[in-house]
Amino acid sequence: MIMKKIKLIITLLAITLLVPSCQDDGGDSKLEVSQGAIADVQKDNSTDSFIDLIAINEGASINIGFTVDKKLGDVTSMDVVAFYVKASGEASKGVLFTNVTTFPATFNITQDDLYTAFDVLSVPSDFEVGDQLIITADLTLSNGTIIKTINDDGVPNYGSNLATTPYSPVQTYNVACPSDLGGTYEFSTSNIGEPGGGFVAGPVTGTVTLTPKGGGVYDISDGSFGGWEALYGPPGATGVTLIDICNQIKFGGADDFGDTYTMTSLVVTGNQISFHWENTYGEFGDTTLTRTDGTDWPPLTL
Repeated sequence: MIMKKIKLIITLLAITLLVPSCQDDGGDSKLEVSQGAIADVQKDNSTDSFIDLIAINEGASINIGFTVDKKLGDVTSMDVVAFYVKASGEASKGVLFTNVTTFPATFNITQDDLYTAFDVLSVPSDFEVGDQLIITADLTLSNGTIIKTINDDGVPNYGSNLATTPYSPVQTYNVACPSDLGGTYEFSTSNIGEPGGGFVAGPVTGTVTLTPKGGGVYDISDGSFGGWEALYGPPGATGVTLIDICNQIKFGGADDFGDTYTMTSLVVTGNQISFHWENTYGEFGDTTLTRTDGTDWPPLTL
């Protein structure tokens, strides 16, 4: 019950970031109290979870399905919008559907819809590895106020703590190749440390599971690969993901304390991959993952 109350408080704090900006009174600015709102965008799991680069270049049609609902706030209508973010970071905004008034609403789009919505997309070769399609909504309240979940320049108009709520204001589709890294693997982690000086030489051994989320993204059952348990005792680090984009991998997500992870010194040898990991808190370790299914790892790179 306490945790539910905490999550409610976090939700309300997140909503305050989705309100119009302050009013200029000619001198000091004063925040105008206004009602916020949140949309909930969810992927249709029976459709594509990522933009398949190989399929597009082979002439096959993609099918991206999702639902949009209103969760909080006096929302009367929405425009379903999208941002196409190139691997370079350049973001373009496109409008997919306007004046949606019935909720939840279900939509399906193909690459032809993306060609129409974005000037940067017109042929299959315009899709590149590392690009992202982000789907969200602009919300119109009953008083006429328009709340943009993401500003027109591509900058989110909400705080990271919104991720702790049960709502998803955006959904992201990576432009990637089919990926098959899911499974349970043996780990061996050595040279484990933390910024306070704690150190475990190891090796610490066990198993870790990579659970597919779609689009080359995998939940890691323990993002510290036994490091946290060696330093502090159970549990391990949850919330960290592994992202595979056409055999180029990196960590994503954030652990239980909001820290993100980086991977360096990747070596792939048959059924083993070895790498150094560290996070923004300052914890680190050297891990080897071993496949026991009789197959080798693909030619992964950083």
